[in-house]
This record gives sequence, structure tokens and C-alpha cells, in this order.
Amino acid sequence: MEFFLDDPDIQRLPPDEVRLLSIRADPYPDKRRLKVRLETTPFQKPPHLELQLTGPDGNEAGSVSIIEPAAWKMELTMHIRLRGETTGRYVLTASLFYPQGPHAENITYTFEIPAD
Repeated sequence: MEFFLDDPDIQRLPPDEVRLLSIRADPYPDKRRLKVRLETTPFQKPPHLELQLTGPDGNEAGSVSIIEPAAWKMELTMHIRLRGETTGRYVLTASLFYPQGPHAENITYTFEIPAD
């Protein structure tokens, strides 16, 4: 696992330079969960991350808080908190911040859960 290695070729950045690089969400076949992949720049001090999922109706359909992750490349399962049908267009927003500042720019990923 990369966070256990002390690779001298990887430049770890101070908090004011840490940024979100990418986010992606892929629905599982059950259409109730998502595989979320998230990447930040390598960091000297672990940030905090917030993920918010907005459903087809414009309301929150899920959220995740990650406090001081050990790695800058993450993969996790996120549950969709909607009753009934979950098909439609979703927006996943990621925020990176440090409690005493700074805050990085948010990134979003839009995707569709198709009907059968």
C-alpha cells in the first residue's frame, strides 16, 4: 500500500497546495450503492474530505465524511439513501479542507443510473 512507503520521488505538498485531482462514481448492479474513486495531491498533513450525493430530485441522497485519510488515492463504497427507485441523474460533489483552513476548490462528477 502506497501510504506505508516513503518514496523520495513523491513530493508531498503543504496544506495550502493540496488539491482534489479527480472523483468518479460507478453504480453497483443493485443500483443502491456506488463505487467511488477519489484522488488528491500527495499531502504532508492529511486533509478532511466531504462527499455529498445529490439525487435526481435535487435533494441529498447520501454523504460521507473522511477525516485525515492515510492515502491520497481512495476507493470506497457509498450507499444511496433513497427509498424506492434510484434511477436517474446524480451529482457527486467532493470538498477538501483543513479545519483551520485552507479550503480547496470543490469538484463534481455527474452520472446516470439507468433504468433496466
